[in-house]
Amino acid sequence: MARFDTILIANRGEIAVRIARTCHALGYRTVAVYSDADADAPHVRACDQAWRLGPAPAAESYLDIEAVLAVAEASGADAVHPGFGFLAENPAFARAVEAAGLGWIGPSAEAMEVLGNKVSARSVALAAGVPVVPGSDQATLEAARAVGFPVLLKASAGGGGKGMRVVRDEASLEAAAAAARREAMKAFSDDRVFLEKFLERPRHIEVQILGDCAGRVVAIGERDCSLQRRHQKIVEECPAPGLPPELRARLHAAAVALGEHVGYRSAGTVEFLVADGAFYFLEVNTRLQVEHPVTEACFGLDLVACQLAVAAGEAVPAIAEPHGAAIEVRLYAEDARTGWLPQTGPVLDWHVPDDVRVDAGVAAGSFVGVHYDPMIAKLVAHGVDREQARRRLVRALRHTSVLGLVTNRDALVALLRQPAFVAAELHTGFLEQHPLALTDDPLAGPTAVAFELSKPAARDLAVPRGFRNSRFRDAEIQAGDRVFRWRDDRAGLQLDDRPLAVERCGPSLAVTWGGRRWSARVVEDAAGWWVATEAGLTHVHRVPSFPEPEDESVAGGCVAAMTGTVVAVSVTVGEAVAAGQALVVLEAMKMEQTLAAAEPGTVTEVRVAAGDVVDAGTVLVVVDAAVTATA
Repeated sequence: MARFDTILIANRGEIAVRIARTCHALGYRTVAVYSDADADAPHVRACDQAWRLGPAPAAESYLDIEAVLAVAEASGADAVHPGFGFLAENPAFARAVEAAGLGWIGPSAEAMEVLGNKVSARSVALAAGVPVVPGSDQATLEAARAVGFPVLLKASAGGGGKGMRVVRDEASLEAAAAAARREAMKAFSDDRVFLEKFLERPRHIEVQILGDCAGRVVAIGERDCSLQRRHQKIVEECPAPGLPPELRARLHAAAVALGEHVGYRSAGTVEFLVADGAFYFLEVNTRLQVEHPVTEACFGLDLVACQLAVAAGEAVPAIAEPHGAAIEVRLYAEDARTGWLPQTGPVLDWHVPDDVRVDAGVAAGSFVGVHYDPMIAKLVAHGVDREQARRRLVRALRHTSVLGLVTNRDALVALLRQPAFVAAELHTGFLEQHPLALTDDPLAGPTAVAFELSKPAARDLAVPRGFRNSRFRDAEIQAGDRVFRWRDDRAGLQLDDRPLAVERCGPSLAVTWGGRRWSARVVEDAAGWWVATEAGLTHVHRVPSFPEPEDESVAGGCVAAMTGTVVAVSVTVGEAVAAGQALVVLEAMKMEQTLAAAEPGTVTEVRVAAGDVVDAGTVLVVVDAAVTATA
């Protein structure tokens, strides 16, 4: 039986922190690896030692097998845990680790080879007697016609929504396939894609399996992961609510049969689509899943500890009956109001409650850049039943503060409170059927005013009622469509002619105004204030004394909606374009966005080229509609 002492964690972010936590609890030493962009990341501080991977670009650093193995040798590590993403499902990496005499904490390279590739996994599923979604390993027009539109393009070598595109007609297939291949190459170093019939509104159910070296494979419950955007999960729960017992038993049996068919070892997940009482094999993730904590909460076990035990040659432990229900949400740096686009920026304040499980990859002082997936943390709540878990998670999110950049916190609260979610009416088209109604936080403006007035120098800016000058305008605060003005006279602090009181301790405030008292957290940046209350996370803008005129020259062109890298520029100066025609492809956090012309016209300026890194709000292409009108 193998014995380990030091575990190298070949990953970053929240999963590296989470793996280190279990390793330390079991007495293992840990080694972190990091790119230059992650030199001060939480996972670096969470491990006993940390080693720089080298000068490669940030994301590519974690894909450098030779560099990771060099760190393992130099650090004295005797085993490697790959986490998820990057090299976690790369059989060549598993073989290289074992060839170096190190323990591999994951499935065998052979199992990864046949199951990690989604095309060969379909063949294995069929051989094991598991039904599959109709599809083809060729992403061609002929194959799509044979399967029937709509089809779903998928990366052969990975998951997480990367390299996935829904194609509803023949005209869109070529461009979608090209984009899927680019995303797949960036995420998995493998640009192969295949296609399946796209099922409109199935449930996404996955079964957790665990196998040992003796060939025993067990199912450890199932999870519902139906709530997704961009084919990437945002809410997961265990057990899958409303699943008939007979169907649950069939799903578990199918997952175990597939695992036994290949002699699966370690933790893995078999994913299915469920519709009208039938189920179809989707894929196998030959690694730990992002959503594994909900299974741990319900079954009272530690899946990382199970992986370590199996890798050391121990048998699969006895699996207890599940208890209660657990729900996990993924906290992303993204803007739900602009199509869930990734966001970048500093984490100026990080505060999470201690009554739910939080697996986080950031801390106060972190910077969320363009190199990695936008998920920054996961919050997991467990309860005696689904409703208690849901309530606990809603409350925890409302008391979570992530200030300095836009996140999906408020969207998650709105989603968990949707009547259809409460009723467990779940399917993969949930967000399209139930769009989120996100409103501005009415407390944000008064909170920002209270923060400003609680500063020692604030009263120096006080002016008499009715007086206006540029210095006063600098003290105006805009929240949404409303501008707040304050004053300080003999009656005390006043906001909109109502008394305002504030108690402040660092970023924490207790504000009383308009007969209401509330708690908040606030930090200031150059443009205004980031405010966190129960009602929302908001950036409140300072009203400038001398506003700059808006650039009206790009009405038909495009502006970067997110910070990212220009992948392609599809037009040239002087070219006539139609409304909806692609102008620029922008990539950030392994996701591409195609920016199109809003109206017909002629391209008068192209301000970027492929490879340029641009900030959100940058004008990329200018299209003049008037030129077309007079031509």
